[in-house]
Amino acid sequence: MSKIGIVKCESYDYDKVIKGVFKALDGLDNIKNLKTGRVLVKTNLLKKNKPEDGVTTHPYIVEGVVRYFQERGHKVIVGDSPGGPFLPGLLKSYYETSGLTKVANTTNCELNFDTDSMDVHNDEAIFLKNMKVVKVFNEVDYVVSCGKLKTHTMMTYTGAVKNLFGVIPGVIKADYHLKMNNIIHFANALIDICEYMKPVISILDGIEAMEGDGPSSGEIRNLGLILAGDNPYDLDYVAAKITRIQNVPTIIESAKRGLLSPKEELVYYGDDISDMEILPFKLPKSTHVNFISGRIPKFVEDFILDNMRPFPTIKDDMCISCAICAKNCPAKIISMESGKPVINTEECIRCFCCHELCPKGAVGIKRHPLHKMIFKG
Repeated sequence: MSKIGIVKCESYDYDKVIKGVFKALDGLDNIKNLKTGRVLVKTNLLKKNKPEDGVTTHPYIVEGVVRYFQERGHKVIVGDSPGGPFLPGLLKSYYETSGLTKVANTTNCELNFDTDSMDVHNDEAIFLKNMKVVKVFNEVDYVVSCGKLKTHTMMTYTGAVKNLFGVIPGVIKADYHLKMNNIIHFANALIDICEYMKPVISILDGIEAMEGDGPSSGEIRNLGLILAGDNPYDLDYVAAKITRIQNVPTIIESAKRGLLSPKEELVYYGDDISDMEILPFKLPKSTHVNFISGRIPKFVEDFILDNMRPFPTIKDDMCISCAICAKNCPAKIISMESGKPVINTEECIRCFCCHELCPKGAVGIKRHPLHKMIFKG
């Protein structure tokens, strides 16, 4: 039996959010059975964004989770490893901008500034039997995935499972992108990370979610929901079902690995959302549904897919020449010789890290003219 909490919360009104988080977590029996210990709330920082940007987990959601566990006697730490260099000074600025410093001051919880990492091994993993993780995530008693519900240019959707990629320290993430640039391989790597961390519960900030070219340059969408669950794979399945985001690689692969619960074993609690009219979320321009698979020879299919995959482009009028895209490109195919980024699209692995991390939204996504006709969108 897997429990999924769905709670309506139409805005970031402080009292309503705290109450909504408590309601979402109250239905999870496994929380009540935890021995008192150290809990690390793994938020979604990604990069230096204000709460109103819709990119990071809203601080009120984080505060609600912190208070819930504190009231049960746990010591709570809040942390993440955003994209780019993993340094205490940068973490401090991220925490301040995202509103988490205020959360720490209000609740007396701890913000993690320990940037040490360690190598770990997991025999049960498929792609990441050996990986490097932020040390503190391996030292606490419990990890809580506290993510943001968003679309994602590489993985279509990011929620409870993808959020845990942040336990991989800073620029090491780029190495993983480079080694596993196949989407299916990367999806399984994300699942391997989630299986190693085994979050005790997962919660998603879906009050203001993101659609389109997420996770940082999409459109804010008022979904008005807080979601929680004891199984991160089931939680992502339900979130994708509500938003009608299809063909999510992590969900498809988790089903293949037997990590999704049978539908009849999902137990819902919280609020009835049958009266809510939720239109399908817009997908990223980089996403396509492959309607040609199995209809033509495999070598022809591979050629079409390889030559018509969307790729990142630079909007020179918006670019401030900060070189963040070049510094964080896993494949190292972005040059700054002209003063503006130039992308070698022939060598691009389409991870869209440049798109995610650009502070000015100056990285766009371009599709081949025939893409819409072939992929129906």
